Parts: sequence; structure tokens; C-alpha cells
Amino acid sequence: MKLYGAIDLHSTNSVTVVINEQDQVVYQKRLPNDLSLIARQLSSYRAALQGIVVESTYNWYWLVDGLMEKGYRVHLANTAAIQQYSGLKYTDDQSDARWLAHLLRLGVLPEGYIYPKQERAVRDLLRKRNQLVHQRTANLLSIQSLISRTTGNSIGAQYIKALNIEHVDGCFPTRISSWRSKPIWRS
Repeated sequence: MKLYGAIDLHSTNSVTVVINEQDQVVYQKRLPNDLSLIARQLSSYRAALQGIVVESTYNWYWLVDGLMEKGYRVHLANTAAIQQYSGLKYTDDQSDARWLAHLLRLGVLPEGYIYPKQERAVRDLLRKRNQLVHQRTANLLSIQSLISRTTGNSIGAQYIKALNIEHVDGCFPTRISSWRSKPIWRS
């Protein structure tokens, strides 16, 4: 008999589910996030398990790596691409895990790529850099909008980047008027 597993992973615990070919739950339990405990609980189903889906959250590395090292076939669910079944009357961690196992059983699970361990640090660093660049741009646009709303003038991003404490110290509206005479303003 073929079995399909899924783990709905959270920060301190996870819901582990194993279903059979008829979508009947064979095993279901909320467990603390302890790799040895999770592996021990899955060990009696190991021979029949076709795979285990792990919901991709921010903290999946330890679980995916650990299960793969123990010889399990692990799939990382792309949660952004998964649509919840509209016929469900309720949704909770248990039904989420069952749904992931069901998608694996049907062969229609949208999967995320499991980066090799040695490449993850670079990818994570690039993601953080991208996030900071977006945040910086949003902050510059916010300042430009604020100045435009309060003074009716516009200021270029390069000038905002060049501002120092002397430019912005004190009361914002009175200091803004003194900037108008400086060449940083565009009309």
C-alpha cells in the first residue's frame, strides 16, 4: 500500500499527516519541532511512504535537510501556488496537512525548489539585499511625496540622499522654506 505524508510546519510545532491511496488518514499528530521525534513517528510508515510534503515557511531548512539525510523523499510545497479546495467546510493545520498529502498523491503538488545547502546563504543574502533596495526606494518615494504635499515643490532622489542633519534639523515646515532657495529643488 502506498502512503503519502505531509507536514504543516510552524515555528514551534508541526502537524504531521500520513494518508493512504484512498485519502484516509493513517496517522495524524501535532508534534514539537524535533527532528528525531518526527523521524521516529514516521519510521513505521517509511517503507510505504512515496514522499513527504513540507509546507514552505521561513524555517524549513532544518526539517527538509534532516528528513532528506534520513533517506526520505521530500517535496517542498509552493504555498503561493496552492489553491485551497473550495469545498472544505473548515480549514486548520490538520486539514492543511491532509490537503498537501492529497495533492502529492494526485501528482499535482506545486513544488518549490530545494536549494543545495551550500547555495542557500548566497540566495538568502541576495533576497535580503533585494528587500532592502525595495525598502530604500519606498522610503525615498515617501519623502518625495511628503515634500511635494507640504511645499508644492518636488525634490530629486539624488538630493534626498545628499541631505544631512543640518538640512532636516528643527521644525520641518520652517526648514523646508529655506531649502527653496537652494538649487536642489525642481519646479
